[in-house]
Order: sequence, then C-alpha cells, then structure tokens
Amino acid sequence: MKKKLFSEIPYLTSQRLVLRKIVPEDAPGLTELVNSPNVYRYLPTFLFEKKYDVETVIERLYDECFKESIILGIFMEGEFCGLAEFYGFRDDAHKISVGYRLLERFWGQGIATEALGLMVDYLYGQTDIEIITASTMMENSASARVLEKNGFDLVVRASDEDWGYEEPTPSDKWIR
Repeated sequence: MKKKLFSEIPYLTSQRLVLRKIVPEDAPGLTELVNSPNVYRYLPTFLFEKKYDVETVIERLYDECFKESIILGIFMEGEFCGLAEFYGFRDDAHKISVGYRLLERFWGQGIATEALGLMVDYLYGQTDIEIITASTMMENSASARVLEKNGFDLVVRASDEDWGYEEPTPSDKWIR
C-alpha cells in the first residue's frame, strides 16, 4: 500500500545525490543559496527560506512549513547544493507541485535533473500522488529543460501568476 505524502520526511538517494532533511549544520550552504540574487531571479519572492534568518528557517522548517510543503536539501558528496521542494499539495486530487533551486556553482552539472528524477520516482513509486505539476518563468529555459528531461509536458504557456512581484508573472505550467 502506498503512503500519504506527508506521513514522513523522505530520504532519497542516487549514486551521486542525497535529498534529505535540512539540519543546523547545513546553515552555511543555505545562507549562500538565500543570498544569491541569481538563484532567486526566476523564483517567487515568498519562498519559506526567504521569510526568516537561516537558523530560524531550519528550526521551523519541519513544523510550520511541513503542513504545506516538504523542503529537502540536495547534497552531492556531502556538500549542500540546493533545495528540492514538494508544495501545493491537493490530497483530494492526489496532486503535488515540485520545485528546485541550486547554488550557482552547481548549475550545468545535471544535479537538478537528477534531483527531480529522484523526486518523481519517490512520488509515483512510494506515495499515492498521481499528478505532479511545476511552474517556471518563461525566461527560465534551463529549468524547462530539466522538466522536459524528466518527462514533464508543457500544458499552459505564459499564464499570469502571483509570484510576489508588483505585476503578475507570466509563467509556464508543466504536468507529468
């Protein structure tokens, strides 16, 4: 029997990556990520890790945030590379959205593609999730390629969405 998505904090592994719970020792890597304007230029302004100082984020991540999303650290050879997120859970529709963000020094190494693959395998293999969605800013072609490589289909182009900016953000909608 498949489990409900929020019944546990997943621990996902491949030959190269580990996706796991964020712990206080991960604060330096998370600080580097949060302070990178290039990382966040294609992301909503209201992400959990941007709400508080990093220590508070780590302290509250799995109580306050766990009701609505699951955020995992992405690690390669023990080094923090970025975040992977399950969010927008709809139990009635067995649906979840996914997202990811990497430190700039890890861009272009296939890490986002591999991390997303682990997430998709976990969702379809171990949980009762039936629909996975994602959103990207239209300009974020790298993220679009990550989604395509993981079998996502573009279903809506340039849909205005509230990402926390002054004007609605034209974004692309993906489904798998």
